[in-house]
Amino acid sequence: MNYSFLSRIKILSFFILLFASALVLKLFWVQVIHKSSYSDRADRQYVTPSSDIFERGTIYFTRKDGTQVSGAVQASGFKLAITPKDISNSNEVFKQLLSIIPIDANSFLTSSLKLKDPYEEISDHLTKEQADMITSLKLSGVNIYKEKWRFYPGGDMASHALGFVGYQGDQLAGRYGLERQYNNVLSRGIDNPYVNFFAEVFSNVRDSLFHNDEHAGDILTTIEPSVENFLSNKLKEVQDKYNADSIGGIIMNPKDGSIYAMDAEPSFNPNDFSKVKNMKIFSNPIVENVFEFGSVVKPLVMAAGLDLGVVTSDTKYNDKGFVIVDKKQINNFDKKGRGLNTTMQDVLNQSLNTGMVYVFQHLGRDNFRNYMNSYAIGEKTGIDLPNETSGLISNLKSPRDIEYANASFGQGIALTPIEMIRALAALGNGGNLVTPHFVKEIKYNDGSTKELIYSTQRVKFSEKTAQEITRMLVTVMDKSFQGGKAKFDHYSVALKTGTAQVAREDGKGYYEDRHTHSFFGYFPAYNPKFIVFLYAVNPKGVPYASQTWGDPFLEITKFLLNYYEVTPDR
Repeated sequence: MNYSFLSRIKILSFFILLFASALVLKLFWVQVIHKSSYSDRADRQYVTPSSDIFERGTIYFTRKDGTQVSGAVQASGFKLAITPKDISNSNEVFKQLLSIIPIDANSFLTSSLKLKDPYEEISDHLTKEQADMITSLKLSGVNIYKEKWRFYPGGDMASHALGFVGYQGDQLAGRYGLERQYNNVLSRGIDNPYVNFFAEVFSNVRDSLFHNDEHAGDILTTIEPSVENFLSNKLKEVQDKYNADSIGGIIMNPKDGSIYAMDAEPSFNPNDFSKVKNMKIFSNPIVENVFEFGSVVKPLVMAAGLDLGVVTSDTKYNDKGFVIVDKKQINNFDKKGRGLNTTMQDVLNQSLNTGMVYVFQHLGRDNFRNYMNSYAIGEKTGIDLPNETSGLISNLKSPRDIEYANASFGQGIALTPIEMIRALAALGNGGNLVTPHFVKEIKYNDGSTKELIYSTQRVKFSEKTAQEITRMLVTVMDKSFQGGKAKFDHYSVALKTGTAQVAREDGKGYYEDRHTHSFFGYFPAYNPKFIVFLYAVNPKGVPYASQTWGDPFLEITKFLLNYYEVTPDR
């Protein structure tokens, strides 16, 4: 009896197992192997919109104390959809819904006529209060579902760096900025708005077997929200005052390339990006546009002359106010000469074009080109943002001296702002080209983390040269800038201004009445924690960068020194 009973149990168990295996195999065949084809055929048989329609990792800012602040997150709320065939009186339903939420009459009535469509979305991003009020109406054919969407708590803060999430075809994805650059890390699978609960069991199986997603996680950036906000406000003030065509700024750690703040105007609010009419605003001019920056290039050329020993800070020349190169006349900004005893320090103090031509002539074309190339201008910096372009420096391949003479004071070559700040940072950090970057760490969903390491490379000049050019730029700040009145008693600050003519779009020379104003400084100068680069294209009613950017730069410098409680170096 016992043996017979056990045999029947085994046989029954076998058939149960066989049936279960067949069922699982069938479901696997339908939901995994042929998921796409059956999904199209099933379409509206799915009865409940999923509560996780859209999932995406978080982008964090990092405060000075290391704590994280959300820069891009998931927001949760509700959406309203209708089943048209279940609505008996569209006008009456519309009136009741309009008393709670703003909806367009034509759009609603058009959707209500689609009787063969079981799901027509009417409104989204509803609050719980709105959703509860609509639910309490108990309207036939009117349904409320949970939803999630991308939200940027800071509004337009760091919008060009963050980018936004939008549709690429029929899929949501990062479209600009970090959202696009790290889309594979931030993405969380499919965006299917309906879930068949029976099929859902196998969805993850299929994704695991047939979809090789990059490790998903959150990203931690170097953006410091208070610094970003301060920079943004200063840029807006300058924009409002001088009505520049465009304006931008970067605050970076010159030693490792960590970007604390980056902003450009005009900007946009990624929460309302659909309201932007000119899509060019979405592009980040700091990495995608090139400019002729003028005299901020002079310290790079002067450093080459110092390094090769063809000039020192005390080297004198006869400044007549102009110089002839290849039968073309190059003038100082004021067309005035300073005479026989003009030194290289004077050249930087007073931003003399003739003095920079003197440096080039003593360097020669090959040395000039080699040193400028060592700054990697004309090359992409490798910043972790999409669509980076590189500078235009083909003039440095010319056999004509005039091209090099113009480049010696920053005309005729065009760089991106991010290229410019990386090259200038080498003056303060001892001669290293860092990789500008935003993301310092990725926190993966499985609990692991990845700290990102960025490369550096050497420029041609020595650390000794870096110290000397820094000393010269500190002298510019202490004795020349704003007549020496801006000098910091307890901090050394190295700086240089730049004013360049804007090239015509047709390539035929320069506008007489349009200029690009640029400004950079790093501090504390001999062991810098910050480098600041600012620019404005065609500011109105102000001739020189020292006027446009002088006070804003000083305010940014004071803020950073105080906010980070930087130890005085004087």
